[in-house]
Amino acid sequence: MRIAYIAAGAAGMYCGSCLRDNALAAALQQQGHDVALIPTYTPLRTDDVSVSIDRIFYNGIGVYLQQKSSLFRKGSRFFDRMLNSRRVINMLARTDSSTNARDLGALTVSVLRGEDGNQRRELYKLVEWLRDEYKPELVQITNSMLAGMIREIKSALNVPVLCAMQGEDIFLDELIEPYKTEAMTLLKERINDADGLIATSQYYADYMAGYLDTPRERIHAVPIGINIDGHGQELRTAGDGPFVIGYLARICPEKGLHLLVDAFLKLVEDLGADNIRLRIAGYLSQRDHDYYESIKKHVRDQGLAANVDFVGEVDRQEKIAFLNSLHLLSVPTVYVEPKGLFALEAMANATPIVQPNHGSFPEIIEATGGGILCEPNSPEELARAIRSLVDQPDKRKQLGEIGKASVHEKFTNFHMANSTLDVYNSYL
Repeated sequence: MRIAYIAAGAAGMYCGSCLRDNALAAALQQQGHDVALIPTYTPLRTDDVSVSIDRIFYNGIGVYLQQKSSLFRKGSRFFDRMLNSRRVINMLARTDSSTNARDLGALTVSVLRGEDGNQRRELYKLVEWLRDEYKPELVQITNSMLAGMIREIKSALNVPVLCAMQGEDIFLDELIEPYKTEAMTLLKERINDADGLIATSQYYADYMAGYLDTPRERIHAVPIGINIDGHGQELRTAGDGPFVIGYLARICPEKGLHLLVDAFLKLVEDLGADNIRLRIAGYLSQRDHDYYESIKKHVRDQGLAANVDFVGEVDRQEKIAFLNSLHLLSVPTVYVEPKGLFALEAMANATPIVQPNHGSFPEIIEATGGGILCEPNSPEELARAIRSLVDQPDKRKQLGEIGKASVHEKFTNFHMANSTLDVYNSYL
């Protein structure tokens, strides 16, 4: 099958959607399919070998300038060459302003307008490349924020176009008015241009059917999977010393790091400072710097700076080593998580998880048996759930072993690819 997969870069950060898209495309390619993983806005950053093409459509700087001035909408060879230079692209990838939802209302609305928006030149360049050069049998779009592309792609190529949904409601809900209402109105219209929709969990399929006012039967739930190469092969270093709790996700309020820190402080009171540690790893944007510093100050004020290890951003090998250094992982998200990639990664290394009872987590834990659930948004309940595993090392070991076996057997990127192919074939 010849598949064009249109993804979206996240301005230089490790992004769960980028990791998922790259893992899916790589698995499809290894199964013999011709897949062009096409970046938009910025390059895709992944902790694995990238399989994306060496070209970026909807260049982030160009998209922004076209929104700001009609001068840039006319286009020129010099302008296009400048914006597509590797130096300019790398500069954009080092910034995080392009992912700040509060600043991007007008731009979001314009991109959703597709051929009627200020970025129509970018759309026509993409459509022309797909039609005249790549010629796919099917097109998949990474998320519904790119739904403005679908109408022109279908008109020019006459092939099925599917659209994934991977958490864009979080972005939309942060938009300021009047852009939020305008964007939602456009999205509910433009999503109907897609032949079908793919969600990352049953929960998210159900939720987005109501969110977008679209029939539930249009949405296929395809569970996420990970490339397990290297996972579960490293020696676990979490030993009999202090109990080590880990956090691995973007450092931001919506991922709930503050809840985990508060639960950790309660556990210190219960177990004693000599018997427990917290390790924190993940990407930090400039936007969330103050949030991060407030957490560090809170820890210092409690006299526990030596008990908390702020690891920072980790690459693939560092991530695997990090997960093997933990007795358990918890990312107590405040928002209702549609994917939970970090949960699979932890379990793939025999690290059990403690997660809030919402979003995709109940599905993941029911399917894998690799963790336990607790009441959301409650440091007290989170601390109680973690304490139950501190007191039951045999149960913790059992959860780790079962979770590891389940992920390696049922939640690889090849399982995700096979389920995705079943959806694709139903439209061809």
